[in-house]
Amino acid sequence: MNYIHITKENIDREHICCAMSGKQSVAKKEWLRQRFDDGLVFYRSEERGKCFIEYIPAENAWMPIAADGYLYINCLWVSGSMKGHGYSNDLLEACIRDAKAQGKKGICILCAEGRKREFLADPKFLTYKGFRVADISDCGINLMFLPLIEGAELPKFKDCAKTPKADEKGFVLYYTDQCPYTYYWVPRVQEVAKEHGIPFKAIHIIDKESAQNVPAPVTTYALFWDGQFLTQSIQSDKKFLALVDRLCR
Repeated sequence: MNYIHITKENIDREHICCAMSGKQSVAKKEWLRQRFDDGLVFYRSEERGKCFIEYIPAENAWMPIAADGYLYINCLWVSGSMKGHGYSNDLLEACIRDAKAQGKKGICILCAEGRKREFLADPKFLTYKGFRVADISDCGINLMFLPLIEGAELPKFKDCAKTPKADEKGFVLYYTDQCPYTYYWVPRVQEVAKEHGIPFKAIHIIDKESAQNVPAPVTTYALFWDGQFLTQSIQSDKKFLALVDRLCR
């Protein structure tokens, strides 16, 4: 498999794998475009499909972590017909080579404790590749890392992510444009919440400084209910109503 390096020069003409069509793709591409000067790297498979890696120096990651000197993987996604061909290994190896060339301490990424969750990396794959748990949030999301320099300080969550909590009652959502699915689904969930009289507040994170202080270990999508972290899984309008029904029984 050959891979394409997405840059400011070619992003307008290249497909970016995870993006939905139309305005969702535009929003995601604009988010990427603004991150390239911060060192963001995006590789995708030459063949169309969900097969890509997106990473950035951890100092510039839109994440509430302390991980100076590391690379942070925003997303490593291989799915559908692309699975089972070693493409995840290819993409991760490209990131590792880049980290070594830059003299980085290591690489870090989020996953769920003990199992695969939507929009998070697979902990079994990461463990197989030599990653270890560096820190654990109270909500069961792990910060894993691959050490490249012996004895380097471990990455960790900031306190706000270590113990996630929202101050307001009802549903509170923190989200960014990093994932095109938020652009599509957040307004629809806001609309259905309004129709059903469900207290719902969406907080759109639009800058790095705000993202690095979100009170959750995930910034792409962090949904709270009455102050407690619920999920990082992006909700459709139907999934959200089903979630409300379960919580309010």
